[in-house]
Parts: sequence; structure tokens; C-alpha cells
Amino acid sequence: MRRVDEAVRAVLSDAIAKDLLDPRVGFVTVTAVNTSPDLRHARVYVSVLGDEQARSETLEGLRSAHGFLQGRVAAELTLKHTPTLTFEYDESVDRGMRITRLIDQGGRGPN
Repeated sequence: MRRVDEAVRAVLSDAIAKDLLDPRVGFVTVTAVNTSPDLRHARVYVSVLGDEQARSETLEGLRSAHGFLQGRVAAELTLKHTPTLTFEYDESVDRGMRITRLIDQGGRGPN
């Protein structure tokens, strides 16, 4: 499954960066893909550069382009089923940045 997830991630990263023309979609990094064992669903985690509004607009643009992106996955990968894509914001990047800030502050949390 890891190879399938990585292959889908690579196809989506390339398609979003090069072929997706939706102006709502900003600078996006596909951080991970989790495909169900039956290959019918894939949860796509993305990181978005910008504020909350940029994040929500980008997710809206990706959700609206899911048919185009599924078509790219189907065209480039030979899979038993082409998974239905669901896009979600990857919170781990924000969590990592918060942890780094806390470490930089010497471990002092808010008092």
C-alpha cells in the first residue's frame, strides 16, 4: 500500500503543480496519501502556504478539481480501481512549527 500511496502522491503533486489552472489553488504540497485497502478511496493530505483564507480557498479548488485529478491518477497508474479523492489539510506541519517555536523559546510554555 505504501508504494500505491507514494505513486498517487507523486501523480497528484505533479498534476497540481503543472496542470491545475484554478486560481483558488495556491502553493500546495501533497504531504501524504492514505489509500483504502480496496483502492476505492484515497485521503490526500495537503499543506498550503498562506493564511486560513488561502487554505480554505485552496481546499475548495482542489475539491472542485477532484474529477480532473482522479482522471490523471487513472491515466498514469494501472490500478484495479481509481480511488475517489478526498482532500484534507495536513495539521502536522502547523504542529511541527509550534513545537519548533516552543523549543526555540527554551521550552518555556505560556505562563
